[in-house]
This record gives sequence, C-alpha cells and structure tokens, in this order.
Amino acid sequence: MPSTLLLYGVTGYTGRLILAECLARGLRPVLSGRNAAAVGAIAAEHGLESRPAALDDPAALDRALSFDGVRGVLHCAGPFSLTSAPMLEACLRNGAHYLDITGEISVFEQMAATNARAEKAGVTLLPGVGFDVVPSDCLAAHLAQRLPGATSLTLAFTAGVGVSHGTALTMAMNAGLGGAVRRGGRIVRVSAGWLTREVPFADRRRTCVSIPWGDVSTAWYSTGIPDITVFAAASSSARRGLRLSRALAPLLATRPVQWMMKRAIDHRPAGPDAAQRSRAVSQLWGEVTDATGASASAWLTAPDGYSLTALTAVEAARRVLAGDIATGFQTPSRAFGADFILGFAGVRREDVG
Repeated sequence: MPSTLLLYGVTGYTGRLILAECLARGLRPVLSGRNAAAVGAIAAEHGLESRPAALDDPAALDRALSFDGVRGVLHCAGPFSLTSAPMLEACLRNGAHYLDITGEISVFEQMAATNARAEKAGVTLLPGVGFDVVPSDCLAAHLAQRLPGATSLTLAFTAGVGVSHGTALTMAMNAGLGGAVRRGGRIVRVSAGWLTREVPFADRRRTCVSIPWGDVSTAWYSTGIPDITVFAAASSSARRGLRLSRALAPLLATRPVQWMMKRAIDHRPAGPDAAQRSRAVSQLWGEVTDATGASASAWLTAPDGYSLTALTAVEAARRVLAGDIATGFQTPSRAFGADFILGFAGVRREDVG
C-alpha cells in the first residue's frame, strides 16, 4: 500500500485548508483529531478514513499511526508547545515521520534536541512547514548563499491577512513571555517589541517590531548565522500594545487573564474567509551582513499566509512520504533547498542589495 498521510487537527481552520489542498492534488489522507464526531463527519463527507485520537491517549495515537499505510503525520492542532510532544513521541514509537505547521521557538528547539532519537528510529522531523517558517527559512538560506560567512541575519514579514483562532490562541498563551533574538548563536530573551525599524518591503516601507518568530531558532540550523532578529510589520496601536505588555507581562500569564483572552478569541471568526485570502499578499524581506560590513538583501512576495501554508505543508508532506528526505531534525530549506518556496504559484523573490 502506498505511504499514507495522517492529517491531525483536520477540524481546525488551517487543517481544513490543508485537507482541501490534499484533495485538490488527489491525496487522500487519513483524518484524525480529538473530536471523534467532528472528524468522522468530515471523513464521511469526503469518503476518507478517520482515526480519531486524543493527544493524552497514547494507545489511541498508536492505533491511529498503525493504520495500514500510514507513514507520516502532518500535525495541525496547536498551540504546538502543548500538543507537539505527545505526537512526537507517538511518531517515534511507530516509526512515522513528523511534520507540523508551528512557528514556536520552543517546539523547534525540542525537535532539534530529539535529532539523535529520530535518526535511530528512521524518522524525519520537519516542523514549521507552513508560513511559519517555509518562506522565511528559504529566504534566510538564499541570503546565506549570497554572502558566505555572514554573521548577522535580519528577517521581516507581513502576513497580509488576519489571524485564525489557533494563531490567536498561541499568541495569547505566549503574551507574557516577551520576545527573543539570537546572539552569538544563543537564543536570548528580550522584552516584547524590543527593537523597531523601518523595512523596505516590495511595495513600500513599513514600521516593524522585533518578535519571537520561529526563525530565531530555525535559521541558525539552516544557515549557521549567529545573530538573528525577526521583525513583523505592526500598526502604531499594535506597537503601543507591545510596549504596554512589558509592564503587564506577569498579569498576562495568569490563569484568569488567559481565560478572558481565550474567551474573547472564541467569539471571533475562525479565520480570514476565502475572499479576504484571495485579496491578500504576504511579504518578506531579509538582509545579511558579515564582519567586514558587506551585506546582501532580498524581498519575497507570496499568497497570504494561510493559503501559502496549505500549499507548502502538503507539498512538504508529499516529499517526505516519497522517501527522499534525510531522517532526523530538518528545516524546510535544509530538506528541500533555498528555492523550494519558488515552486509555488504567486511567489516571487528579488535580490535588492
């Protein structure tokens, strides 16, 4: 039987987009998630197999992963700092490749630390196969190729569209943690919105603030560049909110405030609708410098972050299941090369310096 993908978290906003992309490409994943009724209904609608399993039920996860033909998992149920570990362990027990769409530094670091175990089990670990962090990781690798020996990497992005429930929940859960950068090869915690700079995106300059984006972790493994800072475009009100969060950080991490933020998120739309996504464009910019002061920069434009996630995640899963990717911990550019992102419709990259 050909290798089969287990799509976990199919009832979520991004999970549904990924399923639609799978079906458009003729791929028929086995569907899974914690809500048996909801997973079963989606599977029945499309004539697919379902193997529901809660992440706190190792036996159920093992049954799902041992279904005939399953050789890999595309994990789409965040926040991944809470959900990735049980799925990772299940994949290692069952010899199944692991992919997810996280952008959380702690998850990338956890996967990197599990490299030896994954290699021994013959398993590929490929987190971050969505907008977090495929386009930015590929851009980082491209710039590192342009300037070998670079010592500093700056990345910036604007996703072009609002956020889903899952993304909002992850942001709320991490609201009290502040920011992070990499300096001298080490991840360093800094205050929220620690740095501000003007970034020349493809269409215009935007004011951006530093954020703890996943590339603070992954770009180190992809490029070896020791100093990494990631920025996101932010409105003046968002920048004020970040400054305010510095003083409120201890309060934001408390259970009552977390509950209130999650309750507010539940009353929002699940995510951008199809019309909003079709009108949106995501943009990235990056720059590397070396010890002599030489630099290289480039920008990249692509579909909105959620549409792009569906495209890149499905293609990454297809390639991993085809058996062409090394085992152990990988980043998107290490697995597929710096030009991987250019293979998707609507993506354009240009060197500008």
